[in-house]
Amino acid sequence: MIRLKDTMQQPVSFSHEAASADQSDRAAVTRKTPAYADRWWFTEDGLRLYARDYAASAGRVRLPVVCLHGVTRNSADFEEVAPYISRLDRRVIVPDLRGRGLSEYDANPSNYHLWTYAKDVLSLCDALGIGRAIFVGSSMGGLVAMVLSTLRPNLVVSAVLNDVGPVLSPKGLARLNAFAAMKPVAFRNWHDASVFVAEQNKLTFPNYTQAEWLRLARRAFIKGKDGMLRLAYDSRITETFRSLTTASANHDLDPCYASLAQDRKILLVRGALSDVLDASAVKAMAVQARHFTRVDIDYVGHAPQLTEPQAFTAVCDFMESQG
Repeated sequence: MIRLKDTMQQPVSFSHEAASADQSDRAAVTRKTPAYADRWWFTEDGLRLYARDYAASAGRVRLPVVCLHGVTRNSADFEEVAPYISRLDRRVIVPDLRGRGLSEYDANPSNYHLWTYAKDVLSLCDALGIGRAIFVGSSMGGLVAMVLSTLRPNLVVSAVLNDVGPVLSPKGLARLNAFAAMKPVAFRNWHDASVFVAEQNKLTFPNYTQAEWLRLARRAFIKGKDGMLRLAYDSRITETFRSLTTASANHDLDPCYASLAQDRKILLVRGALSDVLDASAVKAMAVQARHFTRVDIDYVGHAPQLTEPQAFTAVCDFMESQG
């Protein structure tokens, strides 16, 4: 049976409550007035997972939105995106997929793959009573949305794919794999963490300032009781990259994208400097989809934050075009 626990978020601070006894070293991290509720639910195999729930602004009754993060990311990536979507009269649900953020880590790392994540999202939607939704998927999150369209077609009404498609560039995957496979790092202060984030992402965001790197670091790292800052994901998720590389090479994701593209609206947001999604792959995606819109974000690689002016306008227009 799926169980769901919810607590309303305090108006000033965000509490990184421990997701399990094994992760009890997670301490509070102050954030900017988040208007969301904490949701906790249990998966079919018993893991306790976390999601942010942003209430829709008062107005029209509209389809909710589910935002799915990338492979080494977490729900904090949408802390600016979710509020602007919620102001369009849409409830926004942003989970931490298993092994990330506040969600419990899996004792069996072989479970870190797309179909498991998709089933976890189905469990979340069932727990919240969501039968139909618009999905926003960044990088791996977009692949999860494709899988969801095959597992439960009626759930996925439309999708925003953030710099991802069924065929991924080996060059980009190799770079991401090298990052995820590195030994765990830890820092004593946010400055050092931001320097690390800047070094790892300087090609993706060549025009970022120190303040922007610090903001990214605060999303990517979590502070433990020992005061050390560590990346907020299970280091064993490197297995995910191997499966993604294999799936991409064998075109195993083509049927999933074909399912998603069938009679659904798709917005593709692509970083103009992306090394993960080639221009040729984008053209093939457009051919398969009857309702396909594309926007390229200048001076950004993989993947856009969705807060860039071009992305912001495109996402808002996409949301406003639907019920």
